Amino acid sequence: MENAQIRENLDYLVQERGVSYSALSEMLGRNTAYIQQFIRKGSPRKLDEADRRILAEFFGVSEELLGAPVRVDDIGKTKGSANGFDGMRFIPRLSVGASAGSGAHNDDELQAGRIACDDAWLKKIGISVSSEPSIIQVDGDSMEPSLKDGDDILVDRSPQRPRDGIYVIRMDDMLMVKRLAFGPGGQLSVISDNRQYPSYDNIDPGTISIIGRVVWRGERV
Repeated sequence: MENAQIRENLDYLVQERGVSYSALSEMLGRNTAYIQQFIRKGSPRKLDEADRRILAEFFGVSEELLGAPVRVDDIGKTKGSANGFDGMRFIPRLSVGASAGSGAHNDDELQAGRIACDDAWLKKIGISVSSEPSIIQVDGDSMEPSLKDGDDILVDRSPQRPRDGIYVIRMDDMLMVKRLAFGPGGQLSVISDNRQYPSYDNIDPGTISIIGRVVWRGERV
């Protein structure tokens, strides 16, 4: 496996677990910059065998994903790629904030990380192999109780026939998350679940752009 791929695999695992580079370095008994330098600068060129074993045990993955030689009897059992590990897919977490309040102008879709998701679970909630999901954070309370401020939402960005549900949309040059209700004759309602915020009936569908359908939410407890 190429060194760049090994560093990318490790960085995915770090982001997924939510641990810091320095904490991992200290766990290995190394200087606090050890993991960051390995991932960002490729120094050292490869992980020490003992460090690799500890990291693999910590993250619960095969050592092969972190650069160990693939054994003959393991060929076909362990796979890793830029899209994820065997049976998993890495979903981009975007830095945009879909406003559930007055609307957000921020259109910066720079990737803020990736989260590993099980393919079987994605299929269960309706995310097909051809879908283009992403994770963004809700900003505001106009969709309470359905969505709360700070919730992470999984958005299916693939083209699909519109149907009633919660969507991330662009309206009046603002990015927001709202409930859409499609009526006969092309009628469209844009609804705030929180009655303290306005809803809009008989909207011209041509005035909004649908970014994607919200298919799942995660919240802090």
